[in-house]
Amino acid sequence: MAAQIEMDDTNVSLDSLILNLHDIQAVKFGTFKLKSGLTSPIYFDLRVIVSHPALMNQVANLLHKRAEDAGVEFDSVCGVPYTALPLATIICSTKQYPMLIRRKEAKDYGTKRLIEGTIHPGDRCLIVEDVVTSGSSVLETAEVLEKEGLKITDAVVLMDREQGGRARLADRGITLHSVISVSRLLDVLLKAGRIDTATSQNVERFIQENNTYISKTNDFSAPKKSCKELSYGARAALPDTHPLAVRLLKITEDKKTNLCVSADVTRSEELLEIADALGPLICVLKTHVDILQDFTADVASSLKELAIKHNFLIFEDRKFADIGSTVKHQYEGGLYRISSWAHIINAHALPGPGVLQGLGAVGKPLGHGCLLIAQMSSQGSLATGDYTQAVVKMAEDHTDFVFGFISGSKISEKPGLVHMTPGVQMLTGGDGLGQQYSSPEDVICTKGSDIIIVGRGILASSDRLRAAEEYRTAGWQAYLKRLSQAS
Repeated sequence: MAAQIEMDDTNVSLDSLILNLHDIQAVKFGTFKLKSGLTSPIYFDLRVIVSHPALMNQVANLLHKRAEDAGVEFDSVCGVPYTALPLATIICSTKQYPMLIRRKEAKDYGTKRLIEGTIHPGDRCLIVEDVVTSGSSVLETAEVLEKEGLKITDAVVLMDREQGGRARLADRGITLHSVISVSRLLDVLLKAGRIDTATSQNVERFIQENNTYISKTNDFSAPKKSCKELSYGARAALPDTHPLAVRLLKITEDKKTNLCVSADVTRSEELLEIADALGPLICVLKTHVDILQDFTADVASSLKELAIKHNFLIFEDRKFADIGSTVKHQYEGGLYRISSWAHIINAHALPGPGVLQGLGAVGKPLGHGCLLIAQMSSQGSLATGDYTQAVVKMAEDHTDFVFGFISGSKISEKPGLVHMTPGVQMLTGGDGLGQQYSSPEDVICTKGSDIIIVGRGILASSDRLRAAEEYRTAGWQAYLKRLSQAS
């Protein structure tokens, strides 16, 4: 069927186009790893249309018509390399527009130009693209063209994945005109029986949870969106996110859990039992190694093996709080050799940046990271107000090693920084020893934190596995609710 596509290039409906794209597998459903590192349930491979001339001509005509219907005025056309180049070629050859070709790399001989064609500074150039997700490829092309003196105000695309690209381009002064949206595509394929409801909902959920951009619009009449609307996966894809935060956010996204279990036990055997039994349900295991009565190097090795087996990170809750030279020795040496097995450590900011310099000298080469303690869940804590703000400033100044906070709520607007909150239980209140508890929904949905740290709520249960599953579910549902409220 795909090899014998017959169509009237000017009269075929968009619905028919969508079905034909599905026929030739230009749109696929399943599990696909994207360039950003995200795992997507839908994938667009529009390069295949070059083997279907009639379909390629139709797409080119629809792209031109979309720009024409929008009233876009332009003097030349440039396709984003490489898939959009044949589409731009057809538009220019059939509609008689001058074409410009952008190279991905400049030649090291001849003119060494990045743009081929006759350039007239001041001309308006229309950018043509096949698929837009974040809009970065369009922006890269626009920047090269603008350096040549061309005006870029509009871009036309066949498929808008509706994941923030339109907003990103708008904030850069470029209006995106799309022929098809993911929403329209899903609706057509669902009605045609090409996909089922579960597949459609899965894609819709992925699109909603993985917005790649927060608009910087100054339209105060519009609803304002904050970084909490970004999914864990989208935050992991941001270029300035710490590598360990990327790893944590990807684990959280892949396993659908924002649960960290605080394994405050005194026997190594029990610690390893908890790690093995609850490992599939958690993203982080938090330890207090200095309360173990029988710690050995073999315990640390076994813990590392379980972290690999169940794909979680190990967080040693050491709370470093001394001068740089001292914490350096505490971190890498002594009985526990924490740097040899813990991916995550934490520290108080009270000693000043020297504590990070000492810890970072050990942890950075290993790819490890540090959480700064900005707030505590104990009653009467002094980690509040100006102190907390000073901690935020210190963290944002040392993002080569600090990747987030121990805090009761979201305290930084930087989406690359992770917030982990202790003192979480289903029932709020206190324990009589100064510990204050908050529910998973309150911590994740209301206060905007990222990871719930649960100790006694799970360890004190007669069925730890069931309790851990309840907290995992509650934390994840709170996260999905937060995303839906921000959309």
